[in-house]
Amino acid sequence: MRTRIIHLVNPKTDSITTRPLYLNRALYSPLAGLLAVAATIPSDRYEVVLTDENIETVDFDLKADLVGISAMTAYVNRGYEIADAFRARGIPVIMGGVHPSFMPQETLKHADAVVIGEAELVIPKILDDLERGEVRGVYRADRLHPMVGVSMPRYDLLKKHRYVNRTFVQTSRGCHQGCTFCAEPLMNGLKFRYRPVDEVVREIDNCGSRIISINDADFFGTAERPKEVMRALIGRGVQWQAGVTSKLAQDDRMLELAAKSGCTLLSIGFESITRSTLTSVHKHVNRPETFASLVEKVHSYGIMVFGLFMFGFDGDDASVFETTARFNIGADYDACAYSVLTPYPGTLTWYELKKAGRIVSYDWTKYDQANVVYRPAQMTGDQLRLGQTAAYERFYSVPSIAKRFPVRGRRKRTQWTIYNLFMKKGAATDVKDAVAEPT
Repeated sequence: MRTRIIHLVNPKTDSITTRPLYLNRALYSPLAGLLAVAATIPSDRYEVVLTDENIETVDFDLKADLVGISAMTAYVNRGYEIADAFRARGIPVIMGGVHPSFMPQETLKHADAVVIGEAELVIPKILDDLERGEVRGVYRADRLHPMVGVSMPRYDLLKKHRYVNRTFVQTSRGCHQGCTFCAEPLMNGLKFRYRPVDEVVREIDNCGSRIISINDADFFGTAERPKEVMRALIGRGVQWQAGVTSKLAQDDRMLELAAKSGCTLLSIGFESITRSTLTSVHKHVNRPETFASLVEKVHSYGIMVFGLFMFGFDGDDASVFETTARFNIGADYDACAYSVLTPYPGTLTWYELKKAGRIVSYDWTKYDQANVVYRPAQMTGDQLRLGQTAAYERFYSVPSIAKRFPVRGRRKRTQWTIYNLFMKKGAATDVKDAVAEPT
């Protein structure tokens, strides 16, 4: 009996972090989810082929027995094109990821089957149906994964030389912040589910890299759990980065353990420098009056701050871009990403804007946090898109980079330079229509 082939595909998305901008490398690998899926497929019965279209072409002539496609909203249309092409060759296709999970009936117009939510618990059923030639319909687990006994991701499938950040280790799922623009708590729950620390450490020890990203929605989500993980990392020679919210990043003991265990960068979702705006989107944990002192405190431990900000909230007017970029430069942020508010299907923002009749485009390719797909409250769509560009240009200007360069302290200057070069070049090549065409 021949070994069946399962072809897992990540469709191309034209984003700052996934374009191969320097030395043919992208800043981030988007493959964490597919590597986890591949780990649940028995290697003695199936050969898994993995394709990331951001760095390579899809082999449509591959004699696969099943094609699995993971897609977020911005590149789900490309995922549908890939699915249609394989199905035209008689190969069954199953799709999963955030967008198919919230729009399964739309997805089933292009795929034989769709996975809603977490895939690990339904993979055995999918493979049984594959053997019977009956992969079709909706696959959804009747419970959330307990996060115990999670299989080691198939890092051997990754083309490591094509990414700067390539190893993503998940220690938890879920997030209790409940931000109106985010799908994380809808996908993975409002409560944290934690992997056993020893299983996390085992993955880190065997992932083949000493530079890792912790792939949690909020690694500092609770006061004690991240400290357990960080204590276990001390002395292992690991350099790591993670996404966190601002509240517990103020905790000196947390930062002390982070530095001691090898943390080099924290990505923090600041979102806005206006308190009323943060309150309106349920980001109650953020206090703008503490942002500058927080950056200074994190720097004192030799850790960089990557600030994540968003434009286009109803409280934003045309002055928000210059005000935010000027604040970021003055507060000495190491790097910043500026997004346009995007009403992703399933989120509260989606339902609010839809009910108000403010969404102007349902072209999913425009849902990339750069194009404007709705009518802003206090500015035009053109002002929002061009203002985002202006913020990038201001923050990554030569004078700003020179001013912010970490001449003193223990921050990693090489890593700092890589991030600023990638973000500067990525923003400069991120040419979009100012406003998406109405649909």
